[in-house]
Amino acid sequence: DQIDLIKILEKKGFTYKIADGIYFDSSKLKTYGRLWPKKMKLKAGARVKMVPGKKNPTDFALWKFTPPGVKRQMEWSSPWGKGFPGWHTECVVMSIKFLGIPFDIHCGGIDHITLHHTNELAQAEAAYGKILANFWAHSEFLILKEGRMGKSEGNIIIVAVSYTHLTL
Repeated sequence: DQIDLIKILEKKGFTYKIADGIYFDSSKLKTYGRLWPKKMKLKAGARVKMVPGKKNPTDFALWKFTPPGVKRQMEWSSPWGKGFPGWHTECVVMSIKFLGIPFDIHCGGIDHITLHHTNELAQAEAAYGKILANFWAHSEFLILKEGRMGKSEGNIIIVAVSYTHLTL
C-alpha cells in the first residue's frame, strides 16, 4: 500500500530521486505547511542534517534506499530499489486504510505539527486531492521540575485512570 501511494505521487509529479531515496517535492504543493503557526520559520539543518541533493529544506523521504552492502532488518523490494518507506508515508497509508479520508480527528504532540503531521497532510492532499483529517488536535508537553517529560528523558509519570463502560 505504501509503494502504491508513492507511485501515485510519482505519477502526479510530486517526487524526485536522489542518491539515498525518493523524496516528496514540497514546493509542488501550494498548501504545504498549512498547519504551521503563522510566524514559524524553518532553518535548514537545524533539526536533522541536510541531505545532499534535496531541493528544498521541507522536502522529505518517501522511500529510503538500503545502502550497498548493508542488510537492514526491515527492507523491501520496490520499483526504485531495496529500501523502506518514510515514517510519514506509513502513517498516511494506515490512517486512510483503517479510518478513510478524511477521518474526523488526528491527534499528537505539538512537536508533530511542523514535520510529521504537515508531511502526512501533504501526501494525502497531493495524492488524493483531499485533506487527511477534518480536525488536528495537538497537545503541549508536560513539564516537570527537571524539564519536559518524555520516554527518551526517562522521567515518565504514569497516571492511573479508571473508567466504567455502561450499556443499556
